[in-house]
Amino acid sequence: MSTEPPDVSDPTSEQPSRSTLYDRVGGAAYFVALVERFYDRVERDPVLRPIYPPNLEPGKANLAAFLAQYWGGPPSYSARRGHPRLRMRHFRFPIGTRERDAWVHHMIEAVRESPASPVDVEALVAYFQRAATMLINQPS
Repeated sequence: MSTEPPDVSDPTSEQPSRSTLYDRVGGAAYFVALVERFYDRVERDPVLRPIYPPNLEPGKANLAAFLAQYWGGPPSYSARRGHPRLRMRHFRFPIGTRERDAWVHHMIEAVRESPASPVDVEALVAYFQRAATMLINQPS
């Protein structure tokens, strides 16, 4: 029996590709640009902007690092901030369906403007929809 790992470039291999979304989209630079596009929209949104602090830069850095790590990049977010604990970190912000929908709308637009492949766009959109829904902490 061979101890060689399967050739991940072989489309007939039974093993899934070891490539991560982080690698496929171009690494950390992709997530920094994604977050910039998203925050450009947040700055102009009358529903979301009041929820965010005056200085958006720390949040941008945190979100980009978190997303990079989540999608297969280096664990720099956790090294700096510990476990993500998304619900706990967002609990102080009033997030209802209206806020969730505005957030998801802007993030999906930012993702769709990115150079990610259709398959990766689909994965990102599905994740953002689930994560944003999980953060709702106000009744409708």
